[in-house]
Amino acid sequence: MNQTIHNLLTEQLASWETARNNYAALSGVQVKELNVNGTLYKVQFNPARIVSSGAKVDAKSIKERKCFLCPANLPAVQKGIPFEGHYNILVNPFPIFPRHLTVPETAHVAQRIAPRFGDMLDLARQLTDYTIFYNGPKCGASAPDHAHFQAGNKGFMPIEQDWCRQVAGKVADYGQATLWWLNDAPRTTLVIESADRKTAIKLFDTVYHSLDIQPGEDEPMMNVLVMYEDNKWIVFVFPRAKHRPACYTAEGDANLLSSPASVDLGGVFITPVEKDFIKITAEDIAQILGEVCLSPADFQKVRKRIQEQL
Repeated sequence: MNQTIHNLLTEQLASWETARNNYAALSGVQVKELNVNGTLYKVQFNPARIVSSGAKVDAKSIKERKCFLCPANLPAVQKGIPFEGHYNILVNPFPIFPRHLTVPETAHVAQRIAPRFGDMLDLARQLTDYTIFYNGPKCGASAPDHAHFQAGNKGFMPIEQDWCRQVAGKVADYGQATLWWLNDAPRTTLVIESADRKTAIKLFDTVYHSLDIQPGEDEPMMNVLVMYEDNKWIVFVFPRAKHRPACYTAEGDANLLSSPASVDLGGVFITPVEKDFIKITAEDIAQILGEVCLSPADFQKVRKRIQEQL
């Protein structure tokens, strides 16, 4: 499958000018590194991502626009690879990663993780060169009305290498799987390590049902990353408390266009506006994460609930 994806990328960059220009622009993207309470974060200045970071995701705006993930509305030049009969693997024309994919459902159904976490594991098992990610409808998804995953080449997000050194403790053992929690505050991170698909799904389901669902919402707020290596799945779950930090809508100098999603929580903060890239500090990132992630007390409660359910 990795080779098939490589061929798709090569073909799309040859035939699709928008994608070609945006991937070429990645080589000039500026990056800086910040140390946030001992955790490394990269900050990327990527103007093409304003499409996603600035996306209007209120119900009215979504209702008034055509869904850009529905097959009927894709650009004529965009080609895909079918996956499991009801997904389409596409090249993302507004990349963060050197190889960036979007994997939407072929049907227009809402962005929900519970019924398709197993599909996410299967995708990671097939796309072993990639980390698969899920943004909840109020957690960075710019298409909360259409179910989709994304994928980016492995080794891009600091958490992929760092997490083992940041383990704070074990939440639970369950069959062939272990659930860890990380010492990476103010981010709140749970990690499932499992060699068995069914066990990974059971553990994720337990985590899911240990999180609060906010009034008017259909699922707990979260971002999820999945990768498959050394014959096992590594699943990062970031429980959330809030969609966007206060700085997103702040006026004047306090304004910083940050709408954190999986990649930001994985350690690469995306800034589509140059002034934000220049001014953002480790303290800003800590403040943003402290707002959008669970409080230490709530995170502790979640871990206790998980232990009680298993």
